[in-house]
Amino acid sequence: MDDTDKKLLNRIQSDFPITARPYSRIAADLGITEKEVTDRLKRLKEDEIIRRIGGNFVPHKLGYVSTLCAARVPEDKIGLFAETVNRYPGVTHNYTRDNDFNVWFTFIAPSMEEIEANLDAIAGDTGVETIINLPATRVFKVKAHFRL
Repeated sequence: MDDTDKKLLNRIQSDFPITARPYSRIAADLGITEKEVTDRLKRLKEDEIIRRIGGNFVPHKLGYVSTLCAARVPEDKIGLFAETVNRYPGVTHNYTRDNDFNVWFTFIAPSMEEIEANLDAIAGDTGVETIINLPATRVFKVKAHFRL
């Protein structure tokens, strides 16, 4: 990753332009071409430096609910479990922790009933029986911006 990649990543994290041609605006700001911006972002995604480029929304303001889930997954089922969980469009991220509850993920859906039905389906598809649903009672949002 060179200095231009770092400048590009700094630029897109918290100040992504909402215009018809956002990559053109970013290119102008960085003094490079629009094609160079898109080529660099494609490479950074292929290299797994970035996962996606997209908006983050406040679920309840769109009429959705969100929750944090934790599962107790046997080591030999972690791959299957993560793959199964990630098939659901409402899962925003999924990660492991060094804990009895070793797989954690967030889920967003139109209703808590839908989330609970999906968690039952995940348990049925994977054989993982211990999945706890931890809906937020208060939201504390910390802006995550990684200065490179």
